[in-house]
Amino acid sequence: MDTARIQVKAGDGGNGCISFRREKFVPRGGPDGGDGGNGGNVVLVATLGMSTLIDLRHNPRQVAENGGHGAGKQRVGADGVDRIIKVPAGTIVRDQDTLEMLADLTEPDQTVIVARGGIGGKGNAHFKSSTFQAPRVAEKGEPGEGREISLEIKLIADVGLVGYPNAGKSTLLARTSAATPKIAPYPFTTLRPNLGVVRIDREQNFILADIPGLIEGAHKGAGLGHQFLRHIERTKMLVHVIDLSATDGRDPIEDYEQLNRELGHYNALLTKLPQIIAVNKIDMPEAQANLTRVQEYFGKRKIFPISAVTGEGVNPLMQQAYRSLQYLETRAREEAETTITFEHELPPEPPARFELVRTEEAFVVSGAEPRRAVLMTDMDSEQGVILLYRKLKNMGVINALAREGAVEGDTVQIDEFEFTYSPRAMQSN
Repeated sequence: MDTARIQVKAGDGGNGCISFRREKFVPRGGPDGGDGGNGGNVVLVATLGMSTLIDLRHNPRQVAENGGHGAGKQRVGADGVDRIIKVPAGTIVRDQDTLEMLADLTEPDQTVIVARGGIGGKGNAHFKSSTFQAPRVAEKGEPGEGREISLEIKLIADVGLVGYPNAGKSTLLARTSAATPKIAPYPFTTLRPNLGVVRIDREQNFILADIPGLIEGAHKGAGLGHQFLRHIERTKMLVHVIDLSATDGRDPIEDYEQLNRELGHYNALLTKLPQIIAVNKIDMPEAQANLTRVQEYFGKRKIFPISAVTGEGVNPLMQQAYRSLQYLETRAREEAETTITFEHELPPEPPARFELVRTEEAFVVSGAEPRRAVLMTDMDSEQGVILLYRKLKNMGVINALAREGAVEGDTVQIDEFEFTYSPRAMQSN
């Protein structure tokens, strides 16, 4: 279960309170309505020790707590509790509708907010002024974000073992690490990726991944293809394990060429990953017969004859893999150090607070600020509508409408709400 689609809904902000002081000997108590609390967020946390998304498959709707409503005496509502969702390290998070990648959680305890809680509405105590001494208006809480997200686990390993089924990858992983993968003499014994730590020395080690066997058509989903090709994408290099014995009638050279084609069809970048060639089962008589032909095929390229069962040639293979990893990491650091940075770049322009588009039916205003202002307005309150007009004027929306030629009676649309443009009526209030 390394993929899942879930619905996430952040908590709504609590409503602000309309309240006035009612105390003895205080004949003209002013407004004292408190603010609503903020809604809780939906947060994903990368967690070590997890390897599956099966829990989310069975609980596809994750909801955070709403914020509490404000109360009299300027009491603020409680903030909603965040909904914390634990996912395996290596999880990629995407918005299901736009396919935008929201996060790549590769580090333990790395977090991402996938749905933000709504802001609590302000109580009427906030709106008191010298000309507005008894405001009977408060903001509603902002609705929390809701969306559908897709989760996909990609294994985090330094080196990936690739090859046809029964090439000996699981045996090699068991030989070189403390991992205990299932080993049996039939195809597709390995049904899930296995990880092991290969220790070259006390302080020299790397993570080795056994990727389930790939066959022709794997890039189209044949065999276990699509389920596990994604796990190779994170590795820094590959060890291509070839069954040199060819006891089941396959040809080692054809296996090598076919599997590389499958990698390229799935993702062309995979063919650019460094590869070490390990020809396995050298302890079998059939392998000795094929060794010379395979060596001639690869020419000057170094290959590593090994026996994962007996351990012959395995240590030199793992030492070469570690040296190659060290070289790749050193080169990456050098490239990062030589990257030119411009310290005097101009700061990016701040995003526009809103956009105004004129259509045949209406003036359409879009943007997070005007949308929030509308959603948090009590449309049944005359004072609330007046307050909305003031907010839109402060944002520049009213002036922008005038510049675009809006006249009395025109329709203005903000989010799902429609209004009749009437600045005179608002100004008179």
